[in-house]
Amino acid sequence: MVETSSSMQSSLASRLADIAIIIVLVLLGFVVIYPFINLLALSFNDGKDAARGGIYFFPRKLSFSAYGMLFENKKLLKGLSWSVLRVIVGTCTCLFMTGLLSYIISIRTFSGRKFMRILFFMTMYFSGGLIPTYILMNQLHLTNTFQVYWIPGLFNAYFMLLMASYISDLPEALFESARIDGAGELRIYWRIVIPVAMPVFAAVSIYAAVGHWNSWFDVILYNFNGKFDTLQVYLRRLLLEVEATQQIRDQQLLMRKFQDLSPLTLRAATTIVVTVPILCVYPFLQKYFIGGITLGSVKG
Repeated sequence: MVETSSSMQSSLASRLADIAIIIVLVLLGFVVIYPFINLLALSFNDGKDAARGGIYFFPRKLSFSAYGMLFENKKLLKGLSWSVLRVIVGTCTCLFMTGLLSYIISIRTFSGRKFMRILFFMTMYFSGGLIPTYILMNQLHLTNTFQVYWIPGLFNAYFMLLMASYISDLPEALFESARIDGAGELRIYWRIVIPVAMPVFAAVSIYAAVGHWNSWFDVILYNFNGKFDTLQVYLRRLLLEVEATQQIRDQQLLMRKFQDLSPLTLRAATTIVVTVPILCVYPFLQKYFIGGITLGSVKG
């Protein structure tokens, strides 16, 4: 009887612990998801009505004016194409070059690997500053070109540490056997390291892609002629334009154009448009993201 009572108590405690864990996870999930739901509701609500506040999960007065304002801009598609191209080119080049650097500093027989690791690690805390960086880009003739989007980001110190930690855990026999067969280091990197370390490459690709997709300051800074403006820059200009119209309400023409809009609803619609593409890609790489970060953080 005593053993039965003890087992029942342990079973009850286990169930209570499971329930508590589920409740905590549900609350955390709600805290993470609610801001996105609130923005979605605001983006589909009428601008004047949204100014009253009190919108939480669903739009109170349905309106598509914010999205209509976004997509009626003919330059939006052009900005979207540059953003997509930047994400593809910038992410692929960053993964290849940073992965190659990570493999180099992971070679145990390479005498300069510690120096290179420290050298790139210092760049995480010290930089030349905004003005010297701009002067450098100008002297390299990268301003007003598409190359300024991906060449400065070829090497990333944080990504290097993640990838190098993962590659260092790979069996050294893989590389030694390839060298015995006559394979060079670049061929080893392409044929062995990349396929075997695909989880950490996929995890880092999410970071790199999100960084390129959300970037807008370097577009304004280095492409001041507007030829290679990305989607985020166009959306930012639209938002500033609508905010400016609220300061000049006496102009009837502008008020007719933006009468159903407000900075609140347009800001919500802008956030949704920028966030949805990344949310669509993330589920396909989630398992690699979790596995890559977990395995890659074993050693520092």
